[in-house]
Amino acid sequence: MSHFPTDILYSKTHEWMRREGDEAVIGISFFAQEALGDVTYVETPQEGDTLAAGEEFGSVESVKAASELISPVSGTVVAVNAVLDNAPETLNSAPYGEGWIARVKLSAEPAGLMDAAAYEAHCAAEKH
Repeated sequence: MSHFPTDILYSKTHEWMRREGDEAVIGISFFAQEALGDVTYVETPQEGDTLAAGEEFGSVESVKAASELISPVSGTVVAVNAVLDNAPETLNSAPYGEGWIARVKLSAEPAGLMDAAAYEAHCAAEKH
């Protein structure tokens, strides 16, 4: 799998969203999990929580660092990935698949996100 799937949009803070109808599945990018190292804990939002784009909605802890999760979208959490409770390392092994963090019913159109090519350039610039 490419480190930059083209069917999702990315934020500058390394979260992603995949639109599915009026909902968005959100997670962290391959670049983010690689920078964090082995993930040991994920603090997820709760079902029913209201998220605002650009605001914190949880955190990820790893052997190297802790990092806030910044929501790429606004809306209401309709599902949380319970797999992460017992297997937080799923963020490392499948950041775009089984490692999703939350599903959100959108309350506004996502804005300010990058496509795969723009995000790849953003990551390359950050490495230098």
